[in-house]
Formats: sequence, structure tokens, C-alpha cells
Amino acid sequence: MTIIIWCLLLFGVFLNACAQLFLKFGMERIGTFSFTLANVWPIGWKVATNYFVILGLACYVISVIVWLMVLSRVPVGLAYPMVSIGYIITAIAGYFLLGEPLTATRIAGIFVIILGVYLVAKP
Repeated sequence: MTIIIWCLLLFGVFLNACAQLFLKFGMERIGTFSFTLANVWPIGWKVATNYFVILGLACYVISVIVWLMVLSRVPVGLAYPMVSIGYIITAIAGYFLLGEPLTATRIAGIFVIILGVYLVAKP
């Protein structure tokens, strides 16, 4: 794979991770809610008009476009496992931006993911 393809692939993964973070920021502002028929409109409106949720969905749309470009150039058996890099990005960003715990178990999992991505990407 060329450097451009790698950049596209990593950009798509990064956008997907950003989408998750934006959605989380948005839902933190909306808060916990019950899944009831009475909540469909009020919560639906809050979600649909939340700036962070909109940014998250926009990141998803752009990431799908980038991902289609990647899949047109790279075998899916190589490209799709790279999506797991997003787990690393979100775990680290969750720690720094959201104060989520980064336990020894999670750190070990991150290293397992790194090893797996390396083995899958190795020619």
C-alpha cells in the first residue's frame, strides 16, 4: 500500500473515532433518558438539534466516503482489521477528554490490538 492509501485509511478510522467522541459529548449534554413513546419527540428533537450529535453524524458520513475510497483500492481483509485502531484512539481520547478510566487491562488490550494490526498489515 502506498502512503496515500495508508493516510486515507487512517483518516477514515480517525473520523470514525471522532464521530464516537462527538456523539458521546452530545449525549452527555442531553443526559440519560427512558425509551418510552412519550420521549420520542422531545428526546428526538434534542438529539437532532444537538451540535455535537450533528458533528458526529457528519464525521460518519465523511468517514463512509473515505472508506469507500479505501475499499476501492485495498482488499477488505486488510482494510477492515485496521478499523480496530479506532478502539485505541477512543480509549485514549476517552481517558484524556472524558476522564474515563484507562486500566491496566485496557492498556494490555491496546497492546494486543497493536500487535494484531501489525500482524494483519505485515506483507
